[in-house]
Amino acid sequence: MHPVLFICLSTLISCGGGADKASEPNASAGADQTRLHWFIPDGMRAEPDTFDVFEWAKAGKLPNIARLMAEGTYGYSLPTFPSHTPTNFATLLTGALPEAHGVADGPMRTEGKSLKRPAIGGFHSTAKTIPPVWSILEETGRSVYLLSVPGSTPPELAFGGTTVRGRWGGWGADRPAVIFEREDPDRRKSMGRTTRLFMLGEELTRFIAPTDIEGGAFTVQMEAYGLNMVGRAVDEDQDGGPDKFSITVPGTEQPVTLAKGESSDWVPAQVQWREQTLNSNVRFRVIRLEPDGDFRVRMVVDALNRFSVEPREAAAELSEAAGPMLDFVDNFPPQLIYYDEDRDAFLDETEQSLAWHTRAADWVAGTKRPDVFIHDVYTPNQMLTSRWWMGYIDPQSTRYGDVTEEERAQRWAEIHEMYRGLDAIIGRALEHADENTVVVLSSDHGAAPLDQGVRLNNLFQQKGWLATKTDPNTGAAVVDWSNTKVVFLNMFSVYVHPDGLDGDWTRGSGPEYEALRAEVKEALLSLKDDAGKSAVGSVRTWEEASELHMPAERVGDLLVANQPGYGWVEETTDDQAVFFEPKKTGYKQAIEPGSTNAVWTPFVIKGPGIPAGKMLEEPISHIDQLPTILNAMGVEIPDAVEGKAIVFGD
Repeated sequence: MHPVLFICLSTLISCGGGADKASEPNASAGADQTRLHWFIPDGMRAEPDTFDVFEWAKAGKLPNIARLMAEGTYGYSLPTFPSHTPTNFATLLTGALPEAHGVADGPMRTEGKSLKRPAIGGFHSTAKTIPPVWSILEETGRSVYLLSVPGSTPPELAFGGTTVRGRWGGWGADRPAVIFEREDPDRRKSMGRTTRLFMLGEELTRFIAPTDIEGGAFTVQMEAYGLNMVGRAVDEDQDGGPDKFSITVPGTEQPVTLAKGESSDWVPAQVQWREQTLNSNVRFRVIRLEPDGDFRVRMVVDALNRFSVEPREAAAELSEAAGPMLDFVDNFPPQLIYYDEDRDAFLDETEQSLAWHTRAADWVAGTKRPDVFIHDVYTPNQMLTSRWWMGYIDPQSTRYGDVTEEERAQRWAEIHEMYRGLDAIIGRALEHADENTVVVLSSDHGAAPLDQGVRLNNLFQQKGWLATKTDPNTGAAVVDWSNTKVVFLNMFSVYVHPDGLDGDWTRGSGPEYEALRAEVKEALLSLKDDAGKSAVGSVRTWEEASELHMPAERVGDLLVANQPGYGWVEETTDDQAVFFEPKKTGYKQAIEPGSTNAVWTPFVIKGPGIPAGKMLEEPISHIDQLPTILNAMGVEIPDAVEGKAIVFGD
């Protein structure tokens, strides 16, 4: 018989963000207390149609997940709007909806602040307004180790736990991977702000002009993070085109010399972060090296350092155990989507990332043995939302027929290999678990095919509501805030004010505001592509934000959800075209979870009191996972947890 779900109603209380660090942990916790290993790979799609992970496991492709299923209970879980990382990690880790935990998005704007930059970062630990699981479990006397968990930095652990690189929390020395390529003003303009981390931060693709050009040889000055490197293209066979690329890293005796398509080992290097010099490591790959002198070289920086870990000394011991950290592949916005050769670079980094996380998981679970180990890897999200896979393996994509069956089989093989990397990490969890350990596999969201990008701000330009001007540094168009009354800002918010949106933003009111907002809503709902299909799934006012479980004070004047297959884009273009075919073929942002099962995720749990080999009859909600875990651990469920604990029948 299938298990049944029992709904436990709980009440929501007003709480501060995180545990009170002046308090002491619960002294009643004993040596025989249950432990937790919770692995939450970002973007791990699982559903019964196309990504039938449970059938893959039963067929022998994922043996460790198969074992976890056989020893525990498994099923599907539904994320909350807008189906992306910061919101759904907060939902998983608090057992509450965004309306309660406060994380509506990655970039969040609030009244009294300029719209030009986010006022609150959803990846920041203090964005949450109720305590997460690690604060709850620390209070029971359990030791905690957090590895690459979004929303965990600045560190919140109060009683001696370890936090390793929480990702984009505005804390720690984060040095994103960088691409160096030949200067090209047109290409630079076309990329606009997508060359920058989250379109506002570090330059991820850097354009440089060659010097000392002689036949197929040339020199480039490569600077990043205080490293002044020299790159030289070498024409060894004297055929007029470069065939090797050497990089001289300060402090090293020999240059790194690579042919096209080759990656280096890690090279010791000193990088700068603020006023600090960090002893680090860098890794290179020559992605392109063409006869005409075009080049594309990628540098990855070791993500592990004393300023990305709390306590600082934990960086050295983890590095010794697992090596330099390649945390995840590519960046956001993605950079490895422009050339065919980027695909091999992506696969190389995927392999390196999953191998590092497997070594790290083995060491943390087996040697450190914390009572609570929560672990994330971002690589699945990066693969399923990249250019090379989702559009050609999911039959729902309009690009599905663009490849041969042989090519599709190869892309599926690459996806399966990535999932086997996740399976290997689960294997380490099971290897080090005992009968008193709760082991959980889940994810924040899946990913859907992306058929058409939709530049909503181009629509607003056409309507005369938004004006642009030219960025003198890049030549790209940017918002002219002084002459703009309507703007879309990632991931789902449209801001409207009849008096303009320059300066510190305040929410509008009155007849003029209501009339403009209604006009904008109608324009969005009427938006159709060339085939006459609507791109917009729904439009809600901020007063209706609770219908999407969103906190009204952290969203725009209108909340716009897309139809599956369409994805919103902030950037404007000179031609003001609204619809375009993006290079990416997968995405998840601003999808209402009920509109497609592509955003479903797995939920697999084993531990004390959990039935073996049981499949849940219906998908659960993400808010149900934490109370279920706490029940299995024998930990009292806080009032702030809104989810329903699963009670298993015979």
